[in-house]
Amino acid sequence: MKRLPPLTAVEAFVQTARLGSVKAAADALALSSPALSRRIQALERHVGRPLFERGHQSVRLNADGARLLADLGPALDALARAMVLPADGDDALRLRLGVPPLFASFRLIPKLAELRARHADLHIDLDTGPGALARLDDELDAAIVLTRAVDPALYSRTIPTGGIVAIGSPETAARFRTPADLARATVLVHRDLPDAFDSWRRAAGVPGLAPAELDEFDSGQVMLGSAAQGLGIAFMFEAHLDGASDPRLVRLFDVVATSAHAYRFACRRAALDRRPVRLFHDWLVETLG
Repeated sequence: MKRLPPLTAVEAFVQTARLGSVKAAADALALSSPALSRRIQALERHVGRPLFERGHQSVRLNADGARLLADLGPALDALARAMVLPADGDDALRLRLGVPPLFASFRLIPKLAELRARHADLHIDLDTGPGALARLDDELDAAIVLTRAVDPALYSRTIPTGGIVAIGSPETAARFRTPADLARATVLVHRDLPDAFDSWRRAAGVPGLAPAELDEFDSGQVMLGSAAQGLGIAFMFEAHLDGASDPRLVRLFDVVATSAHAYRFACRRAALDRRPVRLFHDWLVETLG
């Protein structure tokens, strides 16, 4: 029977394959990049062939590497799970998750029963407070944030939300029939989506259009409620309109804009090795894309 390769070499290979970067994998394993590369080279010598196609800034699995990852990845995950012992007889898994209130209400809470059915021992503490990324590790295991970008030192994954659309009441839709009509409208914007209206008016072909008034909100739910009451036209993601499921709200105009902002899942790279974080992450990607 052929001797097994060192577990450290297997771990280095799996992390690099999943993260697509030697530097990112080295950071996750608290190694220098040369040290991690040596471990991967040791595994390649063990199997007798290269496992990656190497570029200047990144690495990509070749066919042999992809086959090996398919076999080793689940085995390494199973080993990591086996090493997590319940404390004080408590067999529950707990995730401390930061999440914006609107995302929690419209997209996460309606799906959590499905997650609980799949992983009955996974419990989630939801924190809707601000500054989630700055509180990783100390207070939070992971976060869902609405932002333009996440620090490359962190792991992040974009959650699709559709484009930016104009949202208002049916009565508002009857009063404002073309984008140019917004010159006499009150526009509602969220402080976490500051480019929403600018992106939308460029997409609508009226980049210089100035609304009669522009009101800023720090609560998406209050903003949608204001739009439903006819107090203005909200510029938000299509997912916000769909999630509201409010008959008092409709989409105005046939314009969808792209925003640089997006909802993103983020955590420390090493946190992906913790079972609660990995279970939630994989479910989130499967369920919400």
